[in-house]
Amino acid sequence: MSIRILATAIAAVAASFVPAPAEAQEPKAAAPQAIAAEPSKKGYVEVGGINYYYEIRGEGEPLLLLHGGLGSVDMFAPIMPALTQHRRVVGVDLQGHGRTSLGKRPFSLEAMGADMAKIVSELGYGQVDVLGYSMGGGVALQMAAQSPEKVRRLVIASAPFAKNGFFPEMIPQQEAVSGAMAEMMKDTPMFISYKAVAPDVSEFPRLLDAMGDLMRRDYDFSDAVARLTMPVMLVFGDSDMIRPEHIVEFYHKLGGGLKDAGWMRENMPKNRLAILPDLTHYEAFASPALVPTVLPFLDGKSNAPNWAEQVKK
Repeated sequence: MSIRILATAIAAVAASFVPAPAEAQEPKAAAPQAIAAEPSKKGYVEVGGINYYYEIRGEGEPLLLLHGGLGSVDMFAPIMPALTQHRRVVGVDLQGHGRTSLGKRPFSLEAMGADMAKIVSELGYGQVDVLGYSMGGGVALQMAAQSPEKVRRLVIASAPFAKNGFFPEMIPQQEAVSGAMAEMMKDTPMFISYKAVAPDVSEFPRLLDAMGDLMRRDYDFSDAVARLTMPVMLVFGDSDMIRPEHIVEFYHKLGGGLKDAGWMRENMPKNRLAILPDLTHYEAFASPALVPTVLPFLDGKSNAPNWAEQVKK
């Protein structure tokens, strides 16, 4: 594999991180960016043969937070204080990521989605809101489709419903990911953050192999989208790695964008679409714009002004 292809493959799989500086060096404190407050509760839940790590922060309605590929709950550090001001955030490190060991089971968004529903129950929640980013968005989609009674409201950020949703040039880069890239990734934020918390750092090449296997599979989750019964919000950056046409198709499948909403919002769909400006796939999860965009939806509210009421005043 050429250095160029290897470098672009690393960028493709790093769907959860801002690219590293050209001369990145591991800092003395290798731990991920500190989150404002310590978890009120943390631990492990074994589900499906995987010992999942979880953390709980804040007070309020429960929100399950699912990170992107090669990330962990720590990647949400920049927005965690804003989230925990309003919500009880349940962050889970997905299979093989962060503090959760890889195990022997192959990667599957469907299996991890089923695991999340069981974890929610194990933690004592009958129903939660869910926010999933990138790979975590795919897991969130599967959880909500398989166990709709567990999900009150769903936010899918920067995740397609099918493999062809990515720009075509991204697909061969993603499919090239393998454990052979591990040595070249030692100075990237992906490995530095992994090394800081992983139970067995030597598993990193196996994690890359598992990610490559996952991304080499073709998939179309249209049937899962059709089974979503709860309100859904889609969030993307305006320069995301997801094709704009696919984003619109995703929203159409949810019943949105099919006609004008009407003067009195009488044709307003229950689902929402947000395109955040000046953001790529590698930045959307940490953007200050994300929290104020999704919170009103998660709270079942609207910040839309009413012209008729304004005139009456």
